[in-house]
Amino acid sequence: MPSAFVTGGTGFVGLNLIAELAARGWTVTALHRPTSDLTYLARFPVQRAIGSITDPAALAAAVPPEVDVVFHVAGNTNQWSRQNDAQTLDNVDGTENVVRAALQAGAKRLIHTSSISAYGDIGGRLEESTPSRAARSWINYQRTKWLGEEKVRAGIAQGLPAVIMNPGGILGPYDLHTWARLFVLIDKGGLPGIPPGVTSFAHVREVVKAHIAAVDHGRVGENYLLAGTDASYLDLFTAIGRVMGKPIPKRVLPAAFLRLYARVDTALAALKGNPPTLTPEMAASTTRRLSVPSIKAQRELGFRTVPLETMVKDCYDWLVAEGKLGRG
Repeated sequence: MPSAFVTGGTGFVGLNLIAELAARGWTVTALHRPTSDLTYLARFPVQRAIGSITDPAALAAAVPPEVDVVFHVAGNTNQWSRQNDAQTLDNVDGTENVVRAALQAGAKRLIHTSSISAYGDIGGRLEESTPSRAARSWINYQRTKWLGEEKVRAGIAQGLPAVIMNPGGILGPYDLHTWARLFVLIDKGGLPGIPPGVTSFAHVREVVKAHIAAVDHGRVGENYLLAGTDASYLDLFTAIGRVMGKPIPKRVLPAAFLRLYARVDTALAALKGNPPTLTPEMAASTTRRLSVPSIKAQRELGFRTVPLETMVKDCYDWLVAEGKLGRG
């Protein structure tokens, strides 16, 4: 049986990846912090390793010798500048530590989960060949995801066979902290309006299948965009409202208003010491218009696009089954 070491194994994508690996008979070792909630990870037949990607010694000790694949899924998606230092530690230094540990363990392959954000604040059509603007981005998440990729490319230069995956917006089961928050807000009627942007989504099931396909079919050093279902936020909110049987805001808010609101909200949050509801970084990402066809991943990894309504329903059904939402 092939063996895998997974970082971020208690998170949204990591849990789905582990579920798929376990279903295929892989031997899986999952890294987790001492304080991690193991409720969902405990459902799968995996070996657990306590440590952190920011603790090089514990990480190196956790990676099994000559493991077939290291899946580096852990990442920090913070969108608030006050938490940038921790994000840089996770996304840049943490990735460097994973690369070093994979090299030391003699891993046969590294599959690195990056993001479309590693290309920077780009609008229009995004392809793998699009030059990244993230190195000069004012958004720390974009910059650190790009810098993390640079750490992976440095590892490749040292002989580590690595492939970089760049998902877009991901929807599906085991989501508690990303897009699933919209379901809760709509359920409570707490949304004043809808952002005007367009982005590109993928079902988490297809994202993790592409990660596994990249083990044998991904080309070393290549990036693979994983999205393909382009949708406006109006489309997304409408689909969520429909499956929940809940009303959604009728207004699509102007981009200029959202940017101004984000600056004011962030300033007030800094005075109160609470995280802002909307940051300038969030406003920037939800007001741009982006299309990510993901043709390369479809051709080389068998990646499949999924209708938005299917992704939304799968996420909703899981939230209801887990008691996180009542059924409408």
